[in-house]
Amino acid sequence: MVQLTISTASKPPPFARGLPLTIDVAPDATIASVKAAIVAKYPKFKSARQRITLKGEKKPLIDETTLSDAFGGQFKDGAELQVKDLGPQVSWRTVFVVEYFGPLLVHPLFYHFPRFWYGQDVQHSAIQKYVYTFVLLHFIKREFETFFVHRFSQGTMPISNIIRNSAHYHILAGVFLAFDIYRPKYSATSPYIVNTIRNNETFLWICAGIWAFSELSNLHTHLTLRALRPEGTRKRGIPYGYGFNLVSCPNYFFEIIGWATIAGMTNSIAGYGFLAAAIWIMSIWAAKKHKNYKKDFGKEYPRGRKMLFPFVW
Repeated sequence: MVQLTISTASKPPPFARGLPLTIDVAPDATIASVKAAIVAKYPKFKSARQRITLKGEKKPLIDETTLSDAFGGQFKDGAELQVKDLGPQVSWRTVFVVEYFGPLLVHPLFYHFPRFWYGQDVQHSAIQKYVYTFVLLHFIKREFETFFVHRFSQGTMPISNIIRNSAHYHILAGVFLAFDIYRPKYSATSPYIVNTIRNNETFLWICAGIWAFSELSNLHTHLTLRALRPEGTRKRGIPYGYGFNLVSCPNYFFEIIGWATIAGMTNSIAGYGFLAAAIWIMSIWAAKKHKNYKKDFGKEYPRGRKMLFPFVW
C-alpha cells in the first residue's frame, strides 16, 4: 500500500473543509476508487462533482486510469493528487432531454394557437404542415436517440450550463423558427405561397425526400458510434462505413442537410438564422472531435478524411 495525499485545487466546498486527506491505496487502484474514498470521508462530495488531477496540472484524470499509470509508473509514498469541486451536476442525458423538449412544446403552441400570437387565425398551407411535421419528427427522433442510442463519455455537466445549452434549441429552433414559419405570410391564402413553387406538390415531396434522407442517415451514423462504445465504458474506436469514409462527423453533416432543406424550402429568415447557428456550433464540435481522433489514433486514422464537409473541409 502507498500513502496518497489528496489536496484541493481551489477553495474546498463547505462540506469538505477537512481536506487535504491522506489515504492508503494500492498502485493498481483507479481514480474512481480515489473518488469513492473522498465520498466515504465527505458524503456530500459526490463523485460527479469531483475533478481529479495531478498536482499543478489541469487535465482531469479519467475514472478508469490507475494510479500507477497516472504517475507514469512512479507512484510512491508522498504522491499527491488534487481535487476540485465542479459544483452541482446534472446528467448529460437529462440535458439532452431538456434541450430537445423545448421545440416539441413551442411548435405546437404556435401552430395550433395562431390567434394568440398573430391576432388572427391561420389557414395552414402545405408547406407549414410539412415543416411542422419535420420539426416534430426530428426532435422526437432526438429524444429517442437520447434514451436508447447515445452512450455518453461524460456522465454529468454543471447544472448551471443547462440553460445555456438549451437556449440554442428553445429560442432559435423553437420560438424564432415557429413564430416565423407559422405566421400568415406562409398561410394557404398568402400571395407568398399561392401559385408559387412553395405550393407545388412535387417540390414539397422532393424536399421531404431530402429531409428524410438526412434524418435516416443521421440516425445510421449514431448507431455506428454506439456500436464502437460498449455500455458503461469510455472506449473510443475509429468509425468506418457510411458517411465516416468521407468525414469525421457525418452525423453533423447530415443534420445540416436537414435544416438546410427547411431553410431552403421556406426561404425563412429564422430558418437561415438557425442553419447558420447550427453550422457554426457543429463546426466547433467537429473540429474538436476531428483533432481528438487524429491525436488518439495517429497514423491509424484515415489521412484523407475531412472534418465536416466531404472533399472540402
